[in-house]
Amino acid sequence: METEIIQKLQAIVGSEHCTTRLEDLHCYSYDGRANPSLPEAVVFPDSTEQVSQIMKLAGKYQFPVVPRGAGTGMTGGAIPVAGGLVMAMTRMNRIIEIDSDNQVAVVEPGVITIDLQKAAKKVGLFYPPDPASLKYCTIGGNAGECAGGPAAVKYGVTKDYIMGLEVVLPSGEVIHTGTRTEKGVTGYDLTRLFVGCEGTLGIMTRLYCRLIPAPEAKETFLISSDSLSAITGLVAKILNNNILPCKLEYMDRTAIKVVSGIMAEPPGEDVEALLIVELDGTGESVTEQKQRLLAMLQVLDEFTVHHAATSEEVSQLWQARRSISPATLNLKPHKISEDVAVPRSRIPELVAHCEALSAELGLTILSYGHAGDGNIHVNIMLDKTNPQELKAGEEAKKRLFEFTISIDGTLSGEHGIGITKAPYLDLELNEATIAVMKQLKTLFDPLNILNPGKIFPQSPSRG
Repeated sequence: METEIIQKLQAIVGSEHCTTRLEDLHCYSYDGRANPSLPEAVVFPDSTEQVSQIMKLAGKYQFPVVPRGAGTGMTGGAIPVAGGLVMAMTRMNRIIEIDSDNQVAVVEPGVITIDLQKAAKKVGLFYPPDPASLKYCTIGGNAGECAGGPAAVKYGVTKDYIMGLEVVLPSGEVIHTGTRTEKGVTGYDLTRLFVGCEGTLGIMTRLYCRLIPAPEAKETFLISSDSLSAITGLVAKILNNNILPCKLEYMDRTAIKVVSGIMAEPPGEDVEALLIVELDGTGESVTEQKQRLLAMLQVLDEFTVHHAATSEEVSQLWQARRSISPATLNLKPHKISEDVAVPRSRIPELVAHCEALSAELGLTILSYGHAGDGNIHVNIMLDKTNPQELKAGEEAKKRLFEFTISIDGTLSGEHGIGITKAPYLDLELNEATIAVMKQLKTLFDPLNILNPGKIFPQSPSRG
């Protein structure tokens, strides 16, 4: 990047908030998943006006700009594959307003997810989206990827809680979408277009987030079985019995093993899989749901039910669940981490397919995740320095995707497409659908300067 451009960037944000130091560039060259790619500079704007000025500069000199939250994404969405500028939004981290009467939070994109949850809780409100990285991921990043989390089974995902946006377009123009009201159908729903666009259409600089009343009671249960098919089949039975947990999480035996040291009472050696079921709501509704759940399970001998009776025990359970992804690296130094989603009734088929792939290809493949909404995380463990394992891992990924689509599933439940899933996009979307999406990208970003190289495959080849 030319010295003149760097100087102009420094003039916009201040020299201390624009860096080209190699050690800094490395820090912003990767996310939670894909191979790194160095940017030429990193800038830290503090206002919508600064973001606008930067984008106008990018348009004039035609250099790429990659918006970035905390870099916790799992598909390479924040990696600057074309070089250029990383725009780190971490300084724009203000909770501007908590409007408790109307149950709306107004925040900047760099707000940490758990900080918004804590601010809402102080006034008796609740922001439900809870990705595993909620202690360090940002609201802007969550919106860019449409993040979910365990609570999605009852409460939905990020797109269900973004009422409106302030967005800087690639041209530097500032637009506003949505409303602060519960209803609003003035024009097209641009809010939903930007949420989940992976930073390819615009940069969110202000988000209007829906809040809801905080639940007053919770009950948490651990259900285990020596039958994998029984556990995966139980998901649909629970939901079809008029029980709606706020969280319904699944773990197979390998996932259990990697976090058993965190659990107060690790399941026995014969346990093949388990569900964590959490109920919430009013005290009366939770009691009724609890009785319904226990009555259903009482006549099913293949399950063991444990009630997490203390807050400490509940905390340990959720710590174990959220620790699975990093803990898997104790099995192998690398992994292919996917987040496919299927209709809930077809979870048993998906899990059985993963077991078969594991046996056939000689790989450790574990599954866990959000069984309540069919979003299963499949981790294919390998050593990338071993060419045979790497080849087998890529084959497992391809066949996982093909099978998922064959049973009416989707390539990604919450991680997005980024660069790691782009080569497989046409498994799910036909040529006409992809063409419409590309036309939208061209309409918003005719110079292709905003997060280029994401979502759409750069070549038809697959691993």
